Amino acid sequence: MDEKVPQEALLSLLQDTKRGVLVTLKRDGRPQLSNVLHAYDPEERVIRVSVTADRAKTRNLVRDPRAAYHVTTDDGWSWTAAEGDAELSGVATDPYDEVVEELVDVYRAISGEHGDWQEYRASMVADRRRVVRLHVRHAYGQPRH
Repeated sequence: MDEKVPQEALLSLLQDTKRGVLVTLKRDGRPQLSNVLHAYDPEERVIRVSVTADRAKTRNLVRDPRAAYHVTTDDGWSWTAAEGDAELSGVATDPYDEVVEELVDVYRAISGEHGDWQEYRASMVADRRRVVRLHVRHAYGQPRH
């Protein structure tokens, strides 16, 4: 963590918002950015994101787990960039497998209860969803004043 800024101040932005930008590395080393929704666990310092198995960000993380995540306040003056290594779950293959159970947890953390969990679970399998777990190792930014 940035020693000049208290880590709690930076990481609190991850809890205060559910939208951010996931940054992965393309094969040529350039960044690939994706707007996503996230759930953050402050005790584990893990950002979780639902992704599909065939997207560029997923393929990038399979090849190179280094990633960053950026969040900002609505006014754009306070922000946090969190860096770490990502871990990917398996691909959802059954509406009640452990991957779908984790995807349900991620959904609840972001949006609360779903109107039709059966439909949600089936769509997670049909979409070939996975969970990205970004383990935050370093953060920097501009906290709220």
